[in-house]
Amino acid sequence: MSACKTLVRTSLSSISSSLRASRPPISLLHSPSLRFSPLLSPNQESADFTDEAQSIDSTLEPPENPTQDTVEQLLKQKNDVARLMKMERNPESAHQRGGRWFPYLDKFSCGEDAYLNSGEVLEALDPYILDVRKERFRRVVKNRSYAVCLVVEGLGDFGNVSAAFRSADALGFQSVHVLSCDSSKRYRDNRHVSMGAEKWLDIELWDSTPECFEVLKSRGYRIATTHVGMDAVSVYDMDWSCPTAIVVGNENRGISDEALDLSDLHCSIPMKGMVDSFNVSVAAGILMHHAVCDRTSRLGCHGDLTFEESQILLAEFSLRHSKSSMSIAHEYAKRKSALLTPRI
Repeated sequence: MSACKTLVRTSLSSISSSLRASRPPISLLHSPSLRFSPLLSPNQESADFTDEAQSIDSTLEPPENPTQDTVEQLLKQKNDVARLMKMERNPESAHQRGGRWFPYLDKFSCGEDAYLNSGEVLEALDPYILDVRKERFRRVVKNRSYAVCLVVEGLGDFGNVSAAFRSADALGFQSVHVLSCDSSKRYRDNRHVSMGAEKWLDIELWDSTPECFEVLKSRGYRIATTHVGMDAVSVYDMDWSCPTAIVVGNENRGISDEALDLSDLHCSIPMKGMVDSFNVSVAAGILMHHAVCDRTSRLGCHGDLTFEESQILLAEFSLRHSKSSMSIAHEYAKRKSALLTPRI
């Protein structure tokens, strides 16, 4: 059995090496005389692309500890979440003047006042990502939108948070906000629930409901809290082409009174059974799915990023693709700087 595994792995490695050898090199700043040389040793390169050949959906990163509560750890540490986002962020003041909300600048910091734009990031990383993976990035970005975002408030079960993340990613929602999760509880194996979706989402953590809602409103969102009440509007009667933040609440208590008071409207999912509520992750999935259907009916599609925004998000995904992506981009920036520096 061991010999069989070795033979298969060697075969896959040979295929991957052939793919790399047949791919034309990417030139630095489109100069034919200055080529961007590989930054990985042959052994590292072979191991990385063997992993991806085994599974198209895998990344170049080493396998993670299956018992690691990735989502839980992310939600406990704001710095960990911030590190997921690679491109420079737009300042909040830029969106308080009105206009379309998009979180990223066309700029990736390489330290010491060195920056790459999204086109340069994509050029630097192009030789290190398989074509099938790049095509998947393009397909996902085409269906992404920031026009509707998900807000989860006070959830205690990280399994529910993970399931909500997975639904958001699958349905094309890029922005997710987490309000005051109960970090005293531990739920194992939630990574298997999220299927790694948190890696591809923009997650923002908040300790205060008023602060979160104030920022969302400054970005142009209306706040729609899920609530069963006389003043609740059916989700089927809402116009989801308007920028909307969907808020779902705690598994037992539901939406907090503070969130209800600060929201712009209350909405509910009509139910025909004996029970009057869904599991919170199920409710989030239904809401997001209906929002996609309504937006597709009204606008023709859910994804609405401009060409420039799409390219920036493609660069963001490429930088998140593997742990080596950052060092490759930094090396590219150094080579670019050396090329542009006049010789004495």
